[in-house]
Amino acid sequence: MEDGSAVLAGDIGGTKTGLGLYVKDKGRISATVVRSYPSRDVPRLEPIVEAFLSAHPAVVSSACFGIAGPVVDGRCKTTNLPWEVSEKGLKQNFGWDKVRLINDLTATALSLPFLNRRESAALNQGRPQKAGSLALVAPGTGLGQALVVFHRGKPVPVSSEGGHADFAPTGEDQVRLWRFLQKKYGHVSVERIISGPGLVDLYAWVKASRRIREPGWLKARFQVGDPAKVITECALEKQHPCCVETLDHFVRILGAMAGNLALTGLATGGVYLCGGIPPKILPALKGGTFMEAFAEKGRFENLLKRIPVRVILNEQAAMVGAAACAFQAVEKDS
Repeated sequence: MEDGSAVLAGDIGGTKTGLGLYVKDKGRISATVVRSYPSRDVPRLEPIVEAFLSAHPAVVSSACFGIAGPVVDGRCKTTNLPWEVSEKGLKQNFGWDKVRLINDLTATALSLPFLNRRESAALNQGRPQKAGSLALVAPGTGLGQALVVFHRGKPVPVSSEGGHADFAPTGEDQVRLWRFLQKKYGHVSVERIISGPGLVDLYAWVKASRRIREPGWLKARFQVGDPAKVITECALEKQHPCCVETLDHFVRILGAMAGNLALTGLATGGVYLCGGIPPKILPALKGGTFMEAFAEKGRFENLLKRIPVRVILNEQAAMVGAAACAFQAVEKDS
């Protein structure tokens, strides 16, 4: 449907929820308005949608929300929020006929055909294989993963909760990290490390292992700022050795995990890093450690070196994909 009708798209994350009204013209999807809201300030999604539509009234022809968590039978209990969201509940609350809930990484996957090359950054010189599967990895408040396979030439996103699979240590240092986290959490998923909260735990382990005193200026920054953001900023600026080492471990483990997913899905079409963290640590990702860990898979090293890896820079990619899904619902009925 390309008559300028608006759809409502959302990206529901553990830290923030983005909402936008989108139109489609000549095959391109563009936003007329986009707003972001703190997710933890409200007990459920509906008050955010009400506030958005009150400020930006619109007749919504279709709505789709990418949500951080497993979607089963049109319902989702979010992983990093105390929310329960359902297609049925949204239809009843807002009187919409067409509502879809999809995993947030599925939404990002659906955005890929609508992103231009300037909206991503390459980490290597790999060449995509035509119709080869794709893999997406999204570290943020949590860790999202997804695959895209092709059926009769059309991309089919495959949702995943692989971020909650076991962390696989590679080396003595990482075994010690696993022990540190196992005492705290019991089960150590890869999300316990590759996420914003995981970055903070990783820093605590580095600090305890190296027995380095935290300077007063760094303690003061932690007290007034988001700890994960402080750690990454100090690491990129090389202001403190604990922060530098923390980010190095983070990048290495992220690379190894992304390589595992590339092998699992045989993602010869490419691997995409998305979510809130990768664009913010792009200089570290380009430093070589990530790609070294990504390809370090024994007999399959050469295969992995040929797989292109890119960082998605468009922070609204999941909303673009959710909008694409909403338009599909309208077009199907047409």
